[in-house]
Amino acid sequence: MSKPNFDRMSREDLHAYVLAHRDDQEAFYAYINKLHVEAEWVEMPALQSLEDLENYSEFVEHVRRRSEPQDKAY
Repeated sequence: MSKPNFDRMSREDLHAYVLAHRDDQEAFYAYINKLHVEAEWVEMPALQSLEDLENYSEFVEHVRRRSEPQDKAY
């Protein structure tokens, strides 16, 4: 049995594959590499208090948007 081409898989498909094949280290590392390449990181300095969140409205909005349920039309 041949393995799928991890480079051609979407991030979502690769994520599902890794969950279904938890012992496949090659797939896991391909997934981590894809996450790094397609990074959507928002880097911020460490907060010193909860009040510091008031200074990061863009970050809070980003987290809010990412946590909303995604409607997928099938």
